[in-house]
Amino acid sequence: MPDARHDARTDAREDAPPDPHRGPAAVNAPIDLTGRTALVTGAASGIGAAIAVALEAAGAKVHAADRDEAGLARLAGTTSINPLTADLSDLDSLASLPTDVDILVNNAGIQHVSPIEDFPLERFDLILDLMLVAPFRLIRQSLPHMYAQGWGRVVNVSSVHGLRASAFKAAYVTAKHGLEGLSKVVALEGAPHGVTSTCINPAYVRTALVEKQIADQARTHGIPEAEVIARVMLEPVAVKRLVEPEEVAALALFLCGPASASVSGTSFSMDGAWTAH
Repeated sequence: MPDARHDARTDAREDAPPDPHRGPAAVNAPIDLTGRTALVTGAASGIGAAIAVALEAAGAKVHAADRDEAGLARLAGTTSINPLTADLSDLDSLASLPTDVDILVNNAGIQHVSPIEDFPLERFDLILDLMLVAPFRLIRQSLPHMYAQGWGRVVNVSSVHGLRASAFKAAYVTAKHGLEGLSKVVALEGAPHGVTSTCINPAYVRTALVEKQIADQARTHGIPEAEVIARVMLEPVAVKRLVEPEEVAALALFLCGPASASVSGTSFSMDGAWTAH
C-alpha cells in the first residue's frame, strides 16, 4: 500500500514555486536563442563569421560588424545576418552600432609583430583602441539594455596571449591581458543583473589573420616562411594543429546558452595544452 505521506511530500515538491537560487532547467536541451539579438565584431571572416553563423543557427538575430565590406557581403549572401560596415578602431563610430543587444561578442582584432624598440607607436595605439578600448565602449553602451532585460552575455574572444606572453607582440599581448581584466570586472558588476562575461582563449586559429603573420614571423625570427607554422606557431602546443574557427564558435555558442548561466568571470583555454607548461 503506498505511503500517503510520501505521496503528499512528492506532490508538494512538484507544486512548489521555483527556487530562485537554482539555475535553469533543461540545460541539455539544444541551445535556443530565439528572441535574442547579438552583435559580433570582426565578423566578416574567420572566428567572427563562424560565431555569427552559429548564433543565427540557434535562432538569434545577428548583427555583424566589420570594415571588410566584401566579406560582410559574402556572409549576408548566405544567411540572414545583418551586415554593418564599421571601422571599430574609429572609436567615435561605435555609437552608431546597435545597443539593444542581448549578446555581445568582442572579436575584432589585428596583429603586428615587431621588437619593442622598433614597434611603431601609432600601430601600438591602433591595436589597443581596436582590441581593448572598443570592447570597453561596446560593453558600456550595451549593458543598460542587458540590465533592463535581466539577461545578457558578453563573450570576449581573447587569446592564449591573454594568459601567456610572446616576444615581439607587445601591443597584442597588452590588449589581450587588458581584455581579460575588463571581462572579470564586467562579470562582477553584471552578475546581479543576469549578465555573464567570459573570455575564450584559443591558440593559433586557421584564419586570414594568422596567415598574414607568417611573413612577419619569418622575418622577425630569421627563418623561412615554410617553417613558421611548425617552429613558431605550433612549437609550444601539444596538439600539433591549428584551431578551427568552428571550434571557437561552438564554445561561444555554449557560453550564450542556458547551461552557462553560472559561468562568468573566467577564461576558456582552447590552446592545445600551451598553458599546461
